[in-house]
Amino acid sequence: MQLPVMPPVAPMLAKSAKKIPSGMHYEGKWDGFRSIIFRDGDEVEIGSRNERPMTRYFPEVVEAAREHLPPRCVVDGEIIIVTGDHLDFERLLDRIHPADSRVRELAERTPASFLAFDLLALGDVNSMEHPFEQRREALVGALADAGPPVHLAQATTDETEARRWFDQFEGAGLDGLIAKGLNDPYRPGERTLVKVKHDRTADCVVAGFRWHKSGGVVGSLLLGLYDDAGTLQFIGVSSAFPMKRRAELVEELAPYRMDAGALAEHPWADWARAEAHEGARLPGNQSRWNAGKDLSWEPLRPELVVEVAYDHMQGTRLRHTAQFRRWRTDRDPKSCTYEQLEEPVSYDIAQVLGTQPTSTE
Repeated sequence: MQLPVMPPVAPMLAKSAKKIPSGMHYEGKWDGFRSIIFRDGDEVEIGSRNERPMTRYFPEVVEAAREHLPPRCVVDGEIIIVTGDHLDFERLLDRIHPADSRVRELAERTPASFLAFDLLALGDVNSMEHPFEQRREALVGALADAGPPVHLAQATTDETEARRWFDQFEGAGLDGLIAKGLNDPYRPGERTLVKVKHDRTADCVVAGFRWHKSGGVVGSLLLGLYDDAGTLQFIGVSSAFPMKRRAELVEELAPYRMDAGALAEHPWADWARAEAHEGARLPGNQSRWNAGKDLSWEPLRPELVVEVAYDHMQGTRLRHTAQFRRWRTDRDPKSCTYEQLEEPVSYDIAQVLGTQPTSTE
């Protein structure tokens, strides 16, 4: 492979903002795997956010790149999987599997798509120093004849349209907007983009915690909500605490800790049984990203309620880490159900992918 931009390349990142900035280029914020595709003829490599190759996990995307991308190019984008009319991040996680036979089986059963939104190189031209407006125009031209499963990201410079997308696209599984400066060059690894995400709160049951990797202080709180059957479902974690606060949490959680003999009474007592993870999301499941990561946890009596801020739900779980707001001693844990969550109006993902994008003018 001989390209003007060679792997690995760290993708350009985004910093958070509370409101949509004015005078920029806007795209939906896709819930997938950030990927940079390098193609030189039949040679294709898929890079990731951590700069590790992901080529082996998405053979169908490799074939799609050969069919739909220019013969020599470097394209930044997102690998996504669509189930029904929604993005399905869980099915992406399934792909991080050591067995090639399993990966290829899933590639046929739930094929992935590639959504392109930036052009780093085309032919012998390195475009990274070009202003984004110019890179976008070149990308539109380069993908003029592309078809599914390769898509060009829908985009606009109309702030009113962007606000409409922010409200509507969430119903298709997108979790906000990305804003890009029209004159900005491509800066690998730098947070020069702007992301605007939905901000909501929920009252959750704290039914366990994990120790911090440094030891002796709390690393994360394990959160749960009751479903219609009255079962406490694990939905995610809250983990962004200053070190002083982590130490305080040890004392605050101490009265609710359970010894090993009482674990059988805990709603997540069967987390260690592998088959339990087939039908429920439980806190002891192995990390697909780091098989050696310690995901052991300490059970708590499910009597504590915490208010957390979250941005996006993926099915029955929090897509990202929740932010601790405050203890809710006034809430009955049994009242912490999925009914409190705001559900976005359904929006067909095909409409997001199928609308013909326009170049920035």
